[in-house]
Amino acid sequence: MMQGTVKFFNETKGFGFITPTNGGAEVFVHVSGLIDTIRENDSVTYDVEQGKKGLNAVNVKVG
Repeated sequence: MMQGTVKFFNETKGFGFITPTNGGAEVFVHVSGLIDTIRENDSVTYDVEQGKKGLNAVNVKVG
């Protein structure tokens, strides 16, 4: 599990980005990868999977 902060999340479009706590590139998150409802600036834990366009956050939980 990785930790990060929600930088941006558009509820209408169902996607956003997470900034990893340990640095590195932002990770894309799609509504299908959420366990909890997230908002901008939430601290989250998540797993990472390789997607077609780069890394995707999955199993995203607040906390």
